[in-house]
Amino acid sequence: MLRKKRAQRVCILLGLTTNVIAHVAIAATSGGLQGHLQSNGDMRPVANARLEIRETGASTSSASDGEFLFKDLPPGDYTLVITVGKQTPVEQAVHVDTGSVTTRAITIGIESKGVAESEKSEKAEGAKDANVAALANVTINSRRSAVTVSRARQEVAPNMINILPAEEIRKLPDVNAGEAVRRIPGVSLESDTGEGRFVNIRGLDADLTGTTFGGVRLPPTNTASPFGGGRAVAFDSIPAGIIGSIVVTKTNKPEQDAEALGGTVEITPKTVPLSGKPFLEAKIGTGIEPLRNTGIKDLGVTFGGRFGARENAPKDGQFVAYSDRPFSFIGTLSYYEDRRGVDDLEASYVDGQPAIPDKAYGSLEQRYYNYHRKRHGYGGELAYEPDAANKWYVRYYDAGYTETVSRNRLLLNFPGSPTTNADGSFTEQGVTFDKTLRDEKETIDTKIFTIGGKHDLGGAKLDYQLAHTIGSYDKQHDYNSDFSNSGASTVTYNNTASPNFPTYNIVGGTNPLDTSGYTLTGFNNGTQQNTTREWSAATNLAIATHFTAAEDEELKFGASVRLRKNTQAIGAFTYSAVPAIPLSQATSGSGVTYYDNHYQNGPQVNQELMRSTYQNGTGFVQNTAADAATAARGAADNKENVYALYGQYQFGFGRLGVLTGLRAELTRAQFNGNAVSTQVDSANNTTYPSQRISADSKYTNYFPSLQARYEFAPSLIGRAIYSSTISRPGFNQTSAAMNINPGGDFVSQGNPGLKATTSNNIDLSIEHYLAQGGIASFGIFNKALSNYIVSKVSTQTFPNNGLFAGFTGPAKVFTYDNVSSARVFGYELNYEQRYRSLPGLLSGFGTSFNWTWVHSRLEIRPGEFAALPSTSKNTGNAALFYERNGLDMRLAAYYVSRNLFGVGSSAATDIYSEPRFSLDFGASYALKSNISIYLNVKNLTNTAMKFTEGTDNRPIQRETYGKTIQVGLMANY
Repeated sequence: MLRKKRAQRVCILLGLTTNVIAHVAIAATSGGLQGHLQSNGDMRPVANARLEIRETGASTSSASDGEFLFKDLPPGDYTLVITVGKQTPVEQAVHVDTGSVTTRAITIGIESKGVAESEKSEKAEGAKDANVAALANVTINSRRSAVTVSRARQEVAPNMINILPAEEIRKLPDVNAGEAVRRIPGVSLESDTGEGRFVNIRGLDADLTGTTFGGVRLPPTNTASPFGGGRAVAFDSIPAGIIGSIVVTKTNKPEQDAEALGGTVEITPKTVPLSGKPFLEAKIGTGIEPLRNTGIKDLGVTFGGRFGARENAPKDGQFVAYSDRPFSFIGTLSYYEDRRGVDDLEASYVDGQPAIPDKAYGSLEQRYYNYHRKRHGYGGELAYEPDAANKWYVRYYDAGYTETVSRNRLLLNFPGSPTTNADGSFTEQGVTFDKTLRDEKETIDTKIFTIGGKHDLGGAKLDYQLAHTIGSYDKQHDYNSDFSNSGASTVTYNNTASPNFPTYNIVGGTNPLDTSGYTLTGFNNGTQQNTTREWSAATNLAIATHFTAAEDEELKFGASVRLRKNTQAIGAFTYSAVPAIPLSQATSGSGVTYYDNHYQNGPQVNQELMRSTYQNGTGFVQNTAADAATAARGAADNKENVYALYGQYQFGFGRLGVLTGLRAELTRAQFNGNAVSTQVDSANNTTYPSQRISADSKYTNYFPSLQARYEFAPSLIGRAIYSSTISRPGFNQTSAAMNINPGGDFVSQGNPGLKATTSNNIDLSIEHYLAQGGIASFGIFNKALSNYIVSKVSTQTFPNNGLFAGFTGPAKVFTYDNVSSARVFGYELNYEQRYRSLPGLLSGFGTSFNWTWVHSRLEIRPGEFAALPSTSKNTGNAALFYERNGLDMRLAAYYVSRNLFGVGSSAATDIYSEPRFSLDFGASYALKSNISIYLNVKNLTNTAMKFTEGTDNRPIQRETYGKTIQVGLMANY
C-alpha cells in the first residue's frame, strides 16, 4: 500500500511539473501564422474562404483582400486546411518558428461554374493529392479519415506500414478485426466457426504477431492458438465497429515493442473529430444466415465532441481555440449477435497397417453445430486539452463475446480391419455407433484502461502513459453426453471417388438412426479459466535537432515496463457411472438431414433434458481423485516482466531520410505448475502423487535498426531497411507442469529453458503513389530466425520411484525445443487505382490487387525439412469497386494457399489447412448526405474450411457455413 501511495504521488508530481514547464515554454515561444490567399488563374484575392489549423482546430476566414491571421501558435509543423465554397478542401503544410509570425502566400485553384461535375471532382482530388503528402502526423479518426490521407501517411512514414481506415473496413461484411486486417498485403487469416480468428503476417504464425490497441499491448484471450504458444490475440473478439483504423507495421522502429516477429497490428480506437463539433454516428442492421435460417442483430453508435466552454467563448458553435472547449469525449458501442450453423464432417484413419490402404477409416463423425454468439465492444476517451501543446486523457475499452454451442454428433466406430473391394471401396464388420451431445458456453473478453499525456515543450515533445489490460477466457460449462449403441453393423464405404462427400451404406445389422438401441453410457463436464493481466508504463521524449537539413529530424529516447501475470485453472468432472437413460426418451425433433443434404443425423439429443438430468445428480458417480489430478495438471501461475530502453535518431539529406537506433529489452520470467502422476498412490487410493514445480528465466536482447527512405520523385519512394525483432515462448510451451503417465509409458511437459525466437530482417521496396489514394508497389523481405520453437519427442529413462513409480525402461517425452535456425523469404505486390479520368459513369470504377509469395524452411523433425507452420506460399486479395454519386459497391476476393496447421510425429500425421478462395460483396447508397443504406453478402462462394492429414491428403475435417446476408441503415449527424 505504501509503495502504491508513493507511486501515485510521483505521477501527480510529474504531471504538475510537466504542465508548469509546458505553459512557461509556450508563453515564451509562441508564434503566429499570417498570409494571403489568391487564385491561380488571375491572381485575385480569395475572400470568405475558411482556413483551419488541423492540429489545433483553430479556424478563421480570409478577408476581402485575401488576408488571414492565426495568433498564439506554438512552434512546429501544421496542416492548413483551406475550403472555398463547396470545393473539396485543399491542404498545405506550414511551419511556425519560435517567437515569430510566419508569413505564407498561398495560391489555390478556383473552379469555374461551367466545368463538368466529373472534371471538378478530378481537379479537386488532384489539388488535394498534391498537398496531402505533408500529413506525416495526421491521426485517422472516425469523421475525417479517407483512403487518401491513410495512403499519404504510409508514404511519408520512415518505416514500412500499411493502413486500413474505418471508412474502408465498413465497405465489406467484415464483422471483426481479423476479417478486416486480412485485406492488407502480407496478411493471412486462420478461421474457425465461419469467422476469422488468428492473424498471420508474412507466413509467420499468429503467436509471432504483436497486437496493440491504442498503443497498449493486448494480452491473449483464446489460448488455443494453432501451435500452442498461447500468445496470439483472438481477433474475432474485437468488433469492427469500435475500430478507427488498423495499422500493420512490418519494420518496427526502436520506439516500438520488439515482440513482433511477423509484424505488429495496431488497432486505433475512434477519436474526436478535429473540428471539435458534436457528432453522432449510428448503425442499425439485421440479416439472415440461410444455412439454419437464423437472424442477425448489428447495432452500433459513436458520439462525442468538445465541451467546457468559457464564458467569453464564441456562441455560434465555431471552435476557435482549444481553450474555448478544453474537454473532449468520445464514446462508442458495438453489438453483433448471430446464430451461425456449421455442417462438419470429420474422420480418422488406420495408420501403420501394411495390409490396409491408408484411406481405411478409424472413425467417421457427422457433426451438426448450432452456435449463438453475442459480440460486444464499448468504451471511450475523456481528454483535457487546454491548448494545442498539452493533452491529458483517460481511456477505457471492453471487447469480447459470449458464445454457446450445441453439437449433435453421429459417430461411426470402425474396428480398423476392412476388406478392400474391386472399386476401391471398403467393407467392414463390427461397426458400432454413438450419438453424442456437446453443450458448451464460453466467454472471451479484453479490458483496456489507459491514462496518459502528451506535451509540446517547444523544441521537444513528451508523452507518457500507464495502462492495465486483462485478457480472459472463461469456459462456464462443457457438458458432453454419450449414448452408445450395443449393436453392430456391416458397412460399405467409399471415400476415394469423392473425398469431400464420402458415401457409406449399412448392408447389415443395426440401423444407426433407430434411437431404441442407444443408452447413456458416458457424461463429463469441464470448466476452464485463463486470465492474463498486465500493468504497463512508457514514456518518450523527442527532441528536435538541426544537424542535417531534414525538417523531421529528431532524437528520441524512451523507457517502458510490462509486468504480466498469467493464471490458468481447469475443472474436470468425469463419471464412472451414469444413469442408463434410453436415447428414445432423450430426443427432440424428427431428425436432421445436413451437409448439403448428403447425410442423416437422426433425432437430436434434447439439450435441456440432459442439463436437468445432470443437475439433478441422481445416478452419477464422480471420479473424484482422477478429476483432482487433472485439475492439478492444468493449474499454472506464471509471471513475465519486460523492461525496455531505446534511443533513435531520425535525420536526412535532401531526398534521403534515415531512421536508426537501438532497443534493449530485459526479460524476467517465472513459471509455476504441478507435476502429477497417473500412478495411484499406494498409501492413499483417493489421491494421485503430485509436486509443485517452479522455474525461472532471465535474458537480455538488443535490437538494432537502420531504415532508409529515398524519394526518387515526389510520388516514387524507395526503401531499404534492416530491423530486428523477437517472439517469447508461450506460457504453454514454458510450463513447469508435468503429466507423468507410467501406464502409457510417456511424460509430457513444457520446457522452462526455452530461448526466445529472434529474427534479423531485411526489407527492400519501391512504391509509386497514385492519385486518389492509389498505389503501385513491390517489395521483398528476408527473415533469418534463430531459436525457432518446435514440438519435440525424445526418450528418457526415469527412476522407478516417487512421482515416476511404474516406469521400467525408456519412456517417451513430449515437450518443446529450439531449432537453431529457420528462414523466411518472400515478396509483396500491391496495386490500387481509381479511374477518375474515364468519362461519365465509368469514372466511378476502381480496382485493387495484392499478392504475397512466401518461401520458408525449417528443420521440423531431425533431418527433415519443411515450410514453417502457418506459412501459405501464396496469399492474395482482389477487388472491383464502384464509387460515384453516393453509390459504393465492391466485390472482393480472398485467397490463401495450403499451409501446415499441425505438426505430427511424422509426415504421415502432419495436418494441413487446405487452400481457400472466397468472395464477399458490399454495397451502400447515400439516401441523403448523412443517411445511407447498405447490403452485404459474406461468403458468396460458400467456401469450406478443410483440413487434411499426411502426404496422401486424407480429409480429416471439412466444414461449411453458407452465406451471411446483412442489410441496414447508417446515419451521421
